[in-house]
Amino acid sequence: MAQTSPNVTIIQQADLTALNTLGVKAKAEKLIEISSIDQLHSLFDSGFFESENPFILGGGSNVLLKKDISRPVLKIDLDGVEIKFEDEKSVIIFAAAGVNWHSLVEWAVQRDFGGIENLALIPGTVGAAPIQNIGAYGVELKDVLISTLYFDTITGEEKTLQNDECEFAYRDSIFKNRLKGKAIVTGIRLRLTKAPHSINSSYRSLSEYLENREISDPTIKDVFEAVVAIRKSKLPDPKLIGNAGSFFKNPVVTAKLYKTLVEKFGDIPGYKISEKEVKIPAGWLIEKAGWKGNRVGKVGTYENQALVLVNHGGATGEELWSHALTIQKSVSKKFGIELAPEVNIVE
Repeated sequence: MAQTSPNVTIIQQADLTALNTLGVKAKAEKLIEISSIDQLHSLFDSGFFESENPFILGGGSNVLLKKDISRPVLKIDLDGVEIKFEDEKSVIIFAAAGVNWHSLVEWAVQRDFGGIENLALIPGTVGAAPIQNIGAYGVELKDVLISTLYFDTITGEEKTLQNDECEFAYRDSIFKNRLKGKAIVTGIRLRLTKAPHSINSSYRSLSEYLENREISDPTIKDVFEAVVAIRKSKLPDPKLIGNAGSFFKNPVVTAKLYKTLVEKFGDIPGYKISEKEVKIPAGWLIEKAGWKGNRVGKVGTYENQALVLVNHGGATGEELWSHALTIQKSVSKKFGIELAPEVNIVE
């Protein structure tokens, strides 16, 4: 049943099963699809944001819906990619929040614009990219982002934050903290490079993939294809088996603790991120705790990558969350490390 307001269509009791990649069956009391910024202004003028606390949904690839959602859901479908400026060395592009992220990466690689090829096949939409500060294979969004455009739900204004104002950290940003519930990302501006590009192929699995194929001087297309191949070999297709990609963040520990762990678990991998901190792959910890490929009822961890929780069919959000908590406790008991969810847990 759809209820129409000025410029906005409200769908009552909307089924969200196909709108979350974990495939959890859940309903929204109200679903509003946003395809223009004018619609956000209409909602603001009607007092919607003052009286409601909407949940913002993009591609549904980074959420776990624990149950039906009683508050309104705004599905962000803002579309469009534009070249705003270019010279001999670089190009500035704008991408709207509803654009599929991987499609944007493909768009850039096809035009030989470099900088985001390492971020290929990350699920979700452009709007989630700055919120999460997405990253993979040695590159993060903050490395190429110029600014983030957003709609201020408190003032009704369209605003812009420059890169250094976004308070980026590992899978974190101002949008998860001070602006949480106060901002709806509407688009981003990126600065991408033109040839000759600075290729980042230092990440271990990426460099090994290229070396095994005797690619000594990779292009951005080579890197893109390598990342796609690696990710496909590790991550399940949500169309075939429900998943949200990496469920947990890779934990960052002190160099002192990492040294202690190496003494106890000699083969534990770690990536130095500063003189005092080391990042440890969460997938390795989960696998060594005995969870890789493990299935409990309708939920489990993926057989090729322990970092991915999967819905084998019909699992509830509560069942998936219970499984995640069990994994957390198991890793904590074995390694003394607390895993934090990378996905957004929606109560």
